[in-house]
Amino acid sequence: MGEKAVLVGVDLSSGGTGARGAAQRAASRPDAGEPETAVPASVRLAQSGPDLNAEESLEEFKELVRSAGGEVAAELMQRRARPDPATLVGSGKVEEIAGVAASVNADLILFDHNLSPTQLRNLEAALPCRVLDRTQLILDIFARHARTREGQLQVELAQLEYMLPRLAGRGKSMSQLGGGIGTRGPGETKLETDRRRIQRRIDHLKEELEDVRRVRKQQRQRREAVPVPTVALVGYTNAGKSTLFNAVTGAHVLQSSRMFATLDPKLRAIELPSRRKVLLSDTVGFIRNLPHTLVTSFRATLEEVAQAEVLLHVLDAAAPYSEEQKTQVEKVLGELEVLTKPRIEVLNKIDLLGEAEREKLVEHAPARGEVAVSARTGEGLDRLLAAIDAALHSDPVVEAELLVPQQEGGTLAAIEAGMVVRSREYEGEAVRLLVSGPASLVGRLRRFRVQGE
Repeated sequence: MGEKAVLVGVDLSSGGTGARGAAQRAASRPDAGEPETAVPASVRLAQSGPDLNAEESLEEFKELVRSAGGEVAAELMQRRARPDPATLVGSGKVEEIAGVAASVNADLILFDHNLSPTQLRNLEAALPCRVLDRTQLILDIFARHARTREGQLQVELAQLEYMLPRLAGRGKSMSQLGGGIGTRGPGETKLETDRRRIQRRIDHLKEELEDVRRVRKQQRQRREAVPVPTVALVGYTNAGKSTLFNAVTGAHVLQSSRMFATLDPKLRAIELPSRRKVLLSDTVGFIRNLPHTLVTSFRATLEEVAQAEVLLHVLDAAAPYSEEQKTQVEKVLGELEVLTKPRIEVLNKIDLLGEAEREKLVEHAPARGEVAVSARTGEGLDRLLAAIDAALHSDPVVEAELLVPQQEGGTLAAIEAGMVVRSREYEGEAVRLLVSGPASLVGRLRRFRVQGE
C-alpha cells in the first residue's frame, strides 16, 4: 500500500477573468517576482490559456498521485480571490488541513498548485507531515520511471534545479531518505550540505547531457545518410502512445495506464502500404503546466520531435477533457517550434466509446483530417498507416513500368521487397512490371525502365 496523501485543490478563478484575473494568477506562481523571460513560452501559455476547472484539475491530480504510488486519504478544496503570499491557502485553511492530515494519519500533503520557496517553508512548519507541490510530484513520477542513463540524468537535473532555491528549512523532507513520494532521485542530505556542491553537480549534469545531445545528433546524421524519414508520436500523458507504438511496430515497449510511463524515446522501423520504410519514435507525454525545468532538461529527448517529418498527435477520444489536453500539447509543440510540421490527429481508445458514438467518429474523422483508431484492438491501424503514407513528402511514391530479365533475380527480389507490383507479364526471358514505389528505389532501377517512362 502506498503512502497516505491529503490532496489540496486551489481555485483562484474567483479572482476574475481577463487581464486582472491573469495578473492575479500570475502572482500565485513561484516565479512571479522574476523577469517574464525566466519562464519558457510553453509554460506561460499553459498557465494563462484555457484550463480545467478546479474540480477537474483535482481529478487529474489524483491520477498523478496514483502514478506516484500514493493512496488518496482525503481531499480539500480552497477557493480564494487571490493567493495568500505566505501559505497560498490562508492560515484558517492551513489549520483545517492540519486537522484532516492528523485524523487520517497522512504521510504527506500534496498541493495541486506550485508553491514558492516561502510558502513551502511556512506550510512545512505548520503542518504535521511532508508537503509537496504539483511540480515536485511530477518530478517524482519522472524519477520513478527513468530507465536509461539519459533519462536519469535529465530527471536529476530537473529535480536539483527545482529544489536548489527551496533548501532552507527543509527539515522534514531532508530527514527522510528515499522510499517515499518526493524523495526519489538525489539524496536529500547531499542537497542540504552545500549549495555550491549542488551547483557543481548541476553543471556536471548539463555537460553530460550535452554529450548525450552530441551523440544523438551524430546518430541522426547517420540515419539521414539513408533516406528513412522519422514519424514522431506526441500527445498528452496516458493518451495511449506506447500502446499504439507497440501495435504498429510489434515492439514490447512498456505500456501502462499510469502517467509518464514512457520517458526515454524509442525508435522502430515500420513499413507503410507503399512499401516505404519509416522510423516511428515514441516520446514522453505532455501535461498541463509541465514544469519548465523538465521542458529544459528533456531538450535532448524532445529533439526527436523537432527532427521528425510527420507528427502523430495521439488524443484519448474517450477522455472528457480531450480538447483541453489537445490545446496543452499544441502549446508545447509551439515552444518546440514544430507546429508547422505535417500533423495527423489520431483519435485513440475508440473501443471505450459506445457503438453509435464510435461509428459516427470513424465516419466523420477523415473529413477533419483525423484518424480514429483503437491501439488495443487494432481497429483503424490500416487507415493510420495510409494517412502517414499520404503525409510524407520525402522520397515520394512514383509509378513506373519496368522490363527486367528473369536472370536478374536480385533485382526482382528488391522490387518485390520495396515496391507494390500492380501488374506482371512474362515476355520471353523478361518480366514486364507495372510498379509503384519510393522514387529513390525507382531511380536505382532506371536501366530497366521502359522507353517513354
